[in-house]
Amino acid sequence: MTHSLAFWIGFNLFVLAMLALDLGLRRRSPIMSFKQAIAWTGFWIVLAAAFAGLVFFQYGRASALQFITGYVVEESLSVDNLFVFLVLFRYFRVPGEYQHKVLLWGVLGALVMRLLFILLGVSLLQRFEFLIYVFGAILIYSGIGLLRGSEPDVDPEKNLVLRIFRKFFPIVPNFEGGDFFVRREGRLTATPLFLTLLVVETTDLIFAVDSIPAILAITRDAFIVYTSNVFAILGLRSLYFALEHFFSLFRFLHYGLAVVLMLVGLKMLTSHFYEPSLGITLGAVVLILGASVAASLIWPDKQTADG
Repeated sequence: MTHSLAFWIGFNLFVLAMLALDLGLRRRSPIMSFKQAIAWTGFWIVLAAAFAGLVFFQYGRASALQFITGYVVEESLSVDNLFVFLVLFRYFRVPGEYQHKVLLWGVLGALVMRLLFILLGVSLLQRFEFLIYVFGAILIYSGIGLLRGSEPDVDPEKNLVLRIFRKFFPIVPNFEGGDFFVRREGRLTATPLFLTLLVVETTDLIFAVDSIPAILAITRDAFIVYTSNVFAILGLRSLYFALEHFFSLFRFLHYGLAVVLMLVGLKMLTSHFYEPSLGITLGAVVLILGASVAASLIWPDKQTADG
């Protein structure tokens, strides 16, 4: 489906305006409280719902369902990814007042990377149809990997980009306010805050390997893929501060995500023989994720329950 240039430009101007608004608010109050995080999370969800309505009136029911399904999948994957960000912030001992800055710049980098990945993925699928089987296999493999372990293996010391950066760039040992770089003896020197951002960005690049094929299994409409990704990413920061103390409550979420990844991977592998309706796909995704969250609340971790 073709989308007007005005729609693309208008959407991206809206995104930049919202980021500018958020940046201005965070300068006044760098630490986001739990109530603020909940309010902003609800705000982004309402905006996503409003945009789904706009898509419905502009392009019809099918495109709206594609957007909603893609948004639900991406937002759910984000919850699991946020656990990794929590581990990284604790590893680098990032003060609370600087975490939002890292997430904000991380979001900007993620938006650029996702756009490039989406355009590349859509273009490759249009030119080389057989790649749909490759993407499907990647999703099933990722789902099996999630089933094997409940927690992601996060070790910044194994991050290749970080190790290369440390070899060629000087680093100060302590945080220098909210600065990513400072000058020491005439040399530009990186701070631990920039190292955190570097690992967050490279980690998000790995996340994209799962998330982009997952939504391409739902639709190959670049605009729908991009906008659903953007809304999920824009809500990441507030969602992180809303859930940072409650990640342990979602102990079974990774099982639900694993099943969802394998489901959309199977959908890709069988797309030439059987294509379930969008309503069935969305219903299955919501049911699986809802069941995993419900199981997490019914059977909480003993340490969490005792605490």
